[in-house]
Amino acid sequence: ALSIPSELESALRLRTVQYFITKRPWLDLYGVHVRPVAPFGSTSSKPQFDPALIHRCLPDELLFEVFARMMPYDLGRAACVCRKWRYTVRNPVFWRNACLKAWQTAGVIENYRILQSKYDGSWRKMWLLRSRVRTDGLYVSRNTYIRAGIAEWKITNPVHIVCYYRYIRFYPSGRFLYKNSSQKLKDVAKYMNFKASKADSLFRGTYTLSMSDDKIEAAVLYPGTRPTVLRIRLRLRGTATGANNRMDLLSLVTSGVNDEEVSTTEEDILGVVENWRDDETHNPDIPAVDQSVLNLPPEKMDYFVTG
Repeated sequence: ALSIPSELESALRLRTVQYFITKRPWLDLYGVHVRPVAPFGSTSSKPQFDPALIHRCLPDELLFEVFARMMPYDLGRAACVCRKWRYTVRNPVFWRNACLKAWQTAGVIENYRILQSKYDGSWRKMWLLRSRVRTDGLYVSRNTYIRAGIAEWKITNPVHIVCYYRYIRFYPSGRFLYKNSSQKLKDVAKYMNFKASKADSLFRGTYTLSMSDDKIEAAVLYPGTRPTVLRIRLRLRGTATGANNRMDLLSLVTSGVNDEEVSTTEEDILGVVENWRDDETHNPDIPAVDQSVLNLPPEKMDYFVTG
């Protein structure tokens, strides 16, 4: 029989113990008094000590760069991690960039004017209280209606329950994508972008958000032998402060347009129809139809983050 030296036997026993025992370096921090971290912009000269491992390894400059590349909603979640992250997230630079991107169609000067007149110069307060369109996901409304079927027997009168979805995706540049489909959200979200082909029945349009209230004016052009424009009016709302995750469909009007108007302003169809009346049409073959007079139930759009 082979004899194992005592030194080698102890080394093998130690390696086996290390394999079964998980290393937990954060256990060394238990019982350590955590001093409060100085708030952002503090002029205190007292040295601050932070025993957290991530703060020892990650300098404040790199932490700032990480937060600068995060979405505003992710910043809100990061603020719940610890006190230092909460004070760092309150840096107005993050919220200024988010506000100028969310309302970029209004212009920088107009945003600064609204900031000083309504929100006391706080970008974070402006982000939470001012109505805005969510651009990191889809607004979806589920619609159903009953359609009479073909009576094959005199005794029965069949009916069909038709269900379809209305998908809208907004972009900060003032453009949006519109699609009516019976497909589920997970299937439509894959190609809900400007790179999608025309075979997907995805239509492009423009929108504007009112500065005084939460109303949205949008227009979509249906191309074809008889061009048709779809005018949409929406109202923003939310389940919580700053959520903006709901929309109410106020009106939806379809009307005809001339070929000259389509050929010259196809990219900005909203500029052509924003001053039209609800019953106005420029093509006698396609009269204006308002769905609000069809006794349909009001639509409510819910917001879904598609990642």
